[in-house]
Amino acid sequence: MSSASPVSDSTFKNEVLDSELPVLVDFWAPWCGPCRMVAPVVEEIAQQYDGKLKVVKVNTDENPQVASQYGIRSIPTLMVFKGGVKVDMVVGAVPKTTLATTLEKHM
Repeated sequence: MSSASPVSDSTFKNEVLDSELPVLVDFWAPWCGPCRMVAPVVEEIAQQYDGKLKVVKVNTDENPQVASQYGIRSIPTLMVFKGGVKVDMVVGAVPKTTLATTLEKHM
């Protein structure tokens, strides 16, 4: 069973930009309430799209480089990467249906 795996500033390129599969990146921080609300949704997405989508989490407190590189202003921010390029993003704690609809466009 697949689940969201943590990536850092140093592993972001390898895990996200060089991925063969589309990647959903959850930018979050431990102190962020909405991040905790969206976390179970992100885990469900990881399981539902296992094999078709890679799901990773970036703790913005520990990895400020990637967060600033992609202009993360508020969290949670969920970004979709495909072929090393950011193709979509959703800001805030959104329902699973909203997230799934966004992802389906890039599968």
